[in-house]
Amino acid sequence: MRTFLLSVSAIALVACGAPATSEATPAAPETAAAETTAGPAEAPAPELGPAGTYELDPSHASLTWKISHFGLSNYTARFTGISGTLDFDPEDLSASQLDITVDPTSVETDYPFDFKAGHPDSPFDTFDQEISESETYFNSTAFPAITFKSTDVTATGANTGTVTGDLTFRGVTKPVTLDVTYNGTASFPWAPDSPRLGFSATGTIKRSDFGLDFMVPSLSDEVDLLIETEFAKAADASESE
Repeated sequence: MRTFLLSVSAIALVACGAPATSEATPAAPETAAAETTAGPAEAPAPELGPAGTYELDPSHASLTWKISHFGLSNYTARFTGISGTLDFDPEDLSASQLDITVDPTSVETDYPFDFKAGHPDSPFDTFDQEISESETYFNSTAFPAITFKSTDVTATGANTGTVTGDLTFRGVTKPVTLDVTYNGTASFPWAPDSPRLGFSATGTIKRSDFGLDFMVPSLSDEVDLLIETEFAKAADASESE
C-alpha cells in the first residue's frame, strides 16, 4: 500500500509541473499569410510595330483545320499556300485591314497509304487531290481561291482582339470572327529595314454554311481553325530564317 501511494504522488507531481501545450506553440507571423495572397506581376504588353502595309510571309504562315471523326479523334490537315496583306495602324487598330487568299490545292493531309491502290475507281491520284478538286469537298476547279477580307478589328486586351471578316469558300460568302493574339514585332539582322509582326488566331466555322455537308454529323459540321502568321513590311517577306 505504501508503495502504491508513493507512485500516485510521483505521477501527480509530474502532471502538475508539465507546461501547457498552447504556450509551447508560437503564433504564426501575420505577414506570412499576407505574402501568399499576392499574385504574379502582369506581363507587359508587347511593343506595337510601325504603321504601314505588310505582306504575309508564306514560309512562316500556316492554316490548320480539324474536324471530329466519328467522335473518336480530330482529323487534322493544313493549307500551305497562303498569301495576303495587312494594313496595320497601331494608333487606331480598328482602322487596320486584312486581306488573305488561300489556295485550296495546297491542302496537305499526310495520307499515309497508297491512295490509288485503295481507291481504284477514283479519278484522283492522291487524297490531297481528291480533297481539293472533288465537288464533294473543296471543288477548287470551280472555286480556285478561298478568301478572307476583314470588316472589323476590335482590341479586347493588351495583345488580344477579334477580327471579323467575309470568308468566301466554295462560292459562298459568310461572316467569320477570329480570336487573335498579337505576339509582337521584330527586325532581323539581314533585313533591318523590314520590321515584322506576328499573330496567332483561332476560329470555328460550320462547313454546311458553305455547302459542304458530306457525312455530317459523322464528320463534324464544326471546323476548328488554327492560324499562325508573320507579316513583313516592304519587299522582304520572302526572306526566312
